[in-house]
Amino acid sequence: MARLRNPLAFSPLPVIIVTSVTYIALFAALLTVHLTVPHYPPSTPEGINITQAWQDLEIITRQFHPYNSHANDDVRKYLLSRVNAITASKNLGNDRVQIIDDNVSNVTFSSSASNTSVYFEGTNIIVAIRGSEDKESFWPETQDLQASPRAAQNGGVLVNAHYDSVSTGFGATDDGIGVVSVLQLLSYLTESKNWPKRTVILLLNNGEEDFLNGAKVFMRHPISQVPHTFLNLEGAGAGGRATLFRSTDTEVTKFYKKSEHPFGTVISSDGFKKRLIRSETDYVVFNGELGLRGLDIAFMEPRARYHTFEDSVRETSMNSLWHMLSASIATVSGLASDASPKFGGSGKWRNDGKVDAGTGTDAVWFDLFGKAFVIFRLHTMFALCVTLLVVAPVTLIALTIALSKADKMYLFARKKYIHSSDDDQAIPLNGWRGFFRFPLVFIVVTAIVVALAYLVVRVNPYIVYSSPFSIWSMMLSAWFVFAWFFLRGASAMRPSALHRMYTLIWMFAGSFALLVFATVGARNYQIAGGYFVMFYFAAVFFALLISYLELFFLSKKSTYVGQFDRDDSTSRNSESASRPLTGTTGGGQSDDRPLVDDDATETTSLLRGDRRSFARYGSRQQSTSEGTDHHEERHGSVNLGKAYPGEQEWSGKLPSWLWVIQFLLLVPIPIILVGQVSLLLTSALYQTPADGSSSLFIYIAFAALTTLLIVPTGPFIHRFTYHIPTFLFFVCVGTAVYNLVAFPFSRDHRLKVYFVQQFDCDSGANTVSLTGLDQYVQKIIKEIPSAQGQMINCTTPDIATRKELTKCSWKGLPALVVPQRVAPFSNKTYLDTWLDYSIAKGANANEAEIRVVGQNTRGCRILFDAPITNLGVNGAVSDPRFNATGDNGSQELRLWHREWSQPWNVSVKWNRNVNSTLSGKVVCLWSDANTGSIPAFDEVQQYMPVWSIVTKLGDGLVEGSKRFKI
Repeated sequence: MARLRNPLAFSPLPVIIVTSVTYIALFAALLTVHLTVPHYPPSTPEGINITQAWQDLEIITRQFHPYNSHANDDVRKYLLSRVNAITASKNLGNDRVQIIDDNVSNVTFSSSASNTSVYFEGTNIIVAIRGSEDKESFWPETQDLQASPRAAQNGGVLVNAHYDSVSTGFGATDDGIGVVSVLQLLSYLTESKNWPKRTVILLLNNGEEDFLNGAKVFMRHPISQVPHTFLNLEGAGAGGRATLFRSTDTEVTKFYKKSEHPFGTVISSDGFKKRLIRSETDYVVFNGELGLRGLDIAFMEPRARYHTFEDSVRETSMNSLWHMLSASIATVSGLASDASPKFGGSGKWRNDGKVDAGTGTDAVWFDLFGKAFVIFRLHTMFALCVTLLVVAPVTLIALTIALSKADKMYLFARKKYIHSSDDDQAIPLNGWRGFFRFPLVFIVVTAIVVALAYLVVRVNPYIVYSSPFSIWSMMLSAWFVFAWFFLRGASAMRPSALHRMYTLIWMFAGSFALLVFATVGARNYQIAGGYFVMFYFAAVFFALLISYLELFFLSKKSTYVGQFDRDDSTSRNSESASRPLTGTTGGGQSDDRPLVDDDATETTSLLRGDRRSFARYGSRQQSTSEGTDHHEERHGSVNLGKAYPGEQEWSGKLPSWLWVIQFLLLVPIPIILVGQVSLLLTSALYQTPADGSSSLFIYIAFAALTTLLIVPTGPFIHRFTYHIPTFLFFVCVGTAVYNLVAFPFSRDHRLKVYFVQQFDCDSGANTVSLTGLDQYVQKIIKEIPSAQGQMINCTTPDIATRKELTKCSWKGLPALVVPQRVAPFSNKTYLDTWLDYSIAKGANANEAEIRVVGQNTRGCRILFDAPITNLGVNGAVSDPRFNATGDNGSQELRLWHREWSQPWNVSVKWNRNVNSTLSGKVVCLWSDANTGSIPAFDEVQQYMPVWSIVTKLGDGLVEGSKRFKI
């Protein structure tokens, strides 16, 4: 009854209550932070009008507005009017705020990875807010920055958002909220009380969606040399919280820490760094090519709505708007108010054309429940990891030695002799009992969870797309139930007082190995995502440390064993006094010693019922709940305490409450950190199969994280009764059945498929195609009226990033992207008018001049059958920072005009030794789906199943092409 009166005893009821409450509370808190957005405040800082921001968002997202659409021009006009209205309302002179309507800059660059060259004419909107401590001109009148560089301390802050959307999306979060946040920053920073010390450059760039063109062309403007730090605002979802995607260093990230609701972990930054995430943002231009230091803040889920018509104001909220805006205000205000020279180099022009923005240190950062933000240097993490790797095992070795000297090292103790090894028998201590229990159970249970992952992949691989938390429920409950079944069963058959300690030892060994990998990753590969392993290992180490200290509470082994010698002596003396003499032996000597246990003869009864032999050799089977009086009488002055029923008798003096401290060390911190990582990876991965990513990788990642989440229960789970495991067993079975039989897509989680319509203007062939998951894309096409009754041709997509998907084509409805103005008696067909080209030989046999013009478009391409080695576009300005054709030549040239239906004049050169002729294809693009000029696209949107949704495959929804050869 004493144990029942102790609410902290290591017994079933306290363990069940503490464990259940802790896990439920932590999971609920993590899910709440992840799935909800803090409400915007009733009053906002001076200069901020969130209602006006929402109205701006509604206006700019009324239509799809890609760069190659007329709606894009309307958005640009509106944004210019808003910029002018904000500055006019503040009565600011041009010397304090400068508005740059950049209709001049162009850029020619190449992508070596795709053998692609780009010529782009920009239409960026730039607003410069001169810092109160910046007295220099933004750029020399001659625009010769090398001759007259700005002082290093005058480095400014760049804030960027792109105002173009994709051709299939309204762009509310990609990147409408970022755009209206920039407008609100303009209003906020131009209040006298908020005026920045450093110059702030606000950039609304146009053309991010097609090849990060807007950010590239910004580099061509001389004001791009002013900022040293940047904040990029992006979107890859349709609401929720804006997460800190990535940052360049510790010093700039510290300013994000001032956000009211910080959100994110450095693991996402590692994903970009190691190319595990395919998509890119303007961050890569500002950091990698311009040399600035800064941060990338973006919405990240749900990905099923990304680049679709569901990226609309209906699917986001003012709370999401405020979450990004408030983080932007805090970050930019901090960066712009820091006048120290750490965000600037020497002020001299660098030979590579990058800004000399100084250097920072690699960072480790993560939020805690969306309230606190932890940040420290990666070097600090490395030092802490090395310290733990050295100090932890040394400490445990020292404690092992101390316990041995104190004669209390029951760990791994099989037996001990009363006096010496010359004794007839040793006293069993059973210290090894339960040592191999946990690793065997760990292997079996983890294998079961992994097997469930393979089963789902085999039967219903895409269920995670719509039901990620059903997968989590199945795996978490399976791990717990089977771990409990095996550990509880083992404990029932062979109870061990050292189960907790042995489990912690194995956890120590496993987390030690993980920490080695995390340390190597931090040192050699600058991977900061292993921070949670460091905290995990530290929690295990301190919990194990307590188990070692617990052993000091026990009696010495010699004392424990010695009481058996006293018991035996007492027993012998008692028998000697009560038993009569039995006569003489054969030699005349009388046998006057008592007949003790070991003196059994052939006449001794086999059923004498004597149990003292069990006491003599310590093989006691009775529990402390029975024979208590006999126990106390036998041991006399030796107080061994009260052992838990069935466990080793020497364990009775182990403190019954220290497990709570171990639990609080072992569970909350690892669960918080691993839980946050789990939710982040869930958001990042669960809808990527539509892009062609591996489903198996997602399930295996879930299984690995499930193990890390539930393993902390290992030292305590054997105390659970059957009630909660039984309930979780039914949860496991129910979710497993659902995961195997449910349809994987729904109205709220629609399968994305990729649309493109291609016209061969030479032959008149008209092909409409959808690219998506095999079997499902065919089901979608069956619902399209124009495709019914046709032979559907399914192949592997031409685009490398979609090669894991299936492309299915049919003859679709004709497009009406060009006005039908064919002159009477003309030999030209309607398709002939879409685009035109002419080719003239150059001065040399391997040179040519190509003229391309497309009607009602400002985007065309030239695809070459063999690489060109040199390129020039009429009107282009050379820049030593950009290589027009790359190191290995270019096979594709993308051409973008800021005006409509204007020609491009291109000069090319190729390697005559490799190809004697120049051949290829001219392609023009049409991306405006607002006017009904693409009936095939409208038909797909109207008739596709409710569980599917359409997005763009490339830069254009319609591609018209003609072949050429010279």
